[in-house]
Amino acid sequence: MPRRHAATFGQTLLRQAVPIGGQMHYLTATEMLELLRTRQVSAVELLEAHLRRIEEVNPAVNAIVTLTAERARREAEEADRDLARGHWRGPLHGLPVAHKDLADTAGIRTTYGSPLFADHVPDTDAPIVRRMREAGAITVGKTNTPEFGTGSHTVNEIFGATRNPYDPTRSAGGSSGGAAAALATGMVALADGSDMGGSLRNPASFCNVAGLRPTPGRVPAPSAVAAWFTLGVPGPMARTAGDLALLMSAIAGFDASSPLSIAESGTVFAGPLEADLTGLRVAWSPDLGGLPVDAETAKVTADAPAVLAELGARVERVELDLSDAEDAFRIYRAWYYALCYGDLPQERLGANVRWNVERGREVTGADLARAERLRSGLYRRMDAFFDEYDFLIAPVSQVPPFPVDAPHVSEINGQALPDYLAWMRSAYWISVLHAPAASVPCGFTSDGLPVGVQIVGRPFADMAVLRLAHAFERATGHGARRPPR
Repeated sequence: MPRRHAATFGQTLLRQAVPIGGQMHYLTATEMLELLRTRQVSAVELLEAHLRRIEEVNPAVNAIVTLTAERARREAEEADRDLARGHWRGPLHGLPVAHKDLADTAGIRTTYGSPLFADHVPDTDAPIVRRMREAGAITVGKTNTPEFGTGSHTVNEIFGATRNPYDPTRSAGGSSGGAAAALATGMVALADGSDMGGSLRNPASFCNVAGLRPTPGRVPAPSAVAAWFTLGVPGPMARTAGDLALLMSAIAGFDASSPLSIAESGTVFAGPLEADLTGLRVAWSPDLGGLPVDAETAKVTADAPAVLAELGARVERVELDLSDAEDAFRIYRAWYYALCYGDLPQERLGANVRWNVERGREVTGADLARAERLRSGLYRRMDAFFDEYDFLIAPVSQVPPFPVDAPHVSEINGQALPDYLAWMRSAYWISVLHAPAASVPCGFTSDGLPVGVQIVGRPFADMAVLRLAHAFERATGHGARRPPR
């Protein structure tokens, strides 16, 4: 039977009983907005609560690597003046947020986690940053990431490692590990991230928060060199599915500068998340077709089917063959790295980036043709799969959070892995499907480490994925369990 917490409704009552300024940083972003809208709290007060929290916990987890406190205070004061005039900027008005250090921020240092850009200050905002700011969000700083987002472990030569809030001897995941740790500890209300091989989903799983890899094109991703590349996508991170939807309402929507941009307004994500799951067809794959899965992870995620069945869904265990995603992902990824980073001085790059560039330089036209055939065939087979099932659920990651001093996971269940990528197949095989996928808290290992479950929907069914994630988190309450400090 699924492990239950005493219910989400009790947690809501607890939140309402907390005095303003106490645990205000752990309210949902939606709840914070209501306090702002009803003038029970000012944007300045809300910001100061988060800045105090950053001062208290960031030295231990190293999630926010560039802090813009004074700029944020000026923005919060302006937000309050707007509120006093009755002007509501948008769905994120007054909310403290942080941006991944891969996303350009005008006037704010953006290093991409690389010593080559340690002092880089962009002139313009990335589209996701611009949209968040236009929606009224207040930037408190930048979150840590590995060099150019390479790998699902957040560590780089400039800032060091981001530590897991539930156990500082463990990894926070990556590459949006700084964002996940900041959310888990209440340092920000919302955060953005990006995902090529699991970088929105893996750190969410490791830090007991929520992350959504949107359908490619849902959140615009303009690029001067790889505009049609679909493995990497920007997206939202938050503490709840409802807050993911809130952030999506601001960042999703058409942008002519992004050729794959989906012509649908982000306002679709402002709709209700409550849904009747009766009769919903859910496929459960505990190992995505034979991948090694750590015993603790397998034990925790095994509860997920029963939770959904109790909510009325028809859950069926399936045997999948997603192995064609392996070559497709690696070929496209390698090609991308050679394209984007091949002209940089290789001797000054970290080992993981250099390795990817070297693999990219080996890619031939025949390799790209094979990758395209494999991915196209997989897309057709999954299209038929989603005619039979509404959703696929599976573990996000094959392991729980691993030691922070380890460069990567080298073996699972005694099975040696060939390189630093291999332990994330459960995430990057899904990246190849062109499908939305959410990570939602699923429970904890016997050592108290978070584990997430992955909810995958048909391409373009992002809102449906969020509705199922919302139902799952309300039924279990796992996301309400906070770090020890």
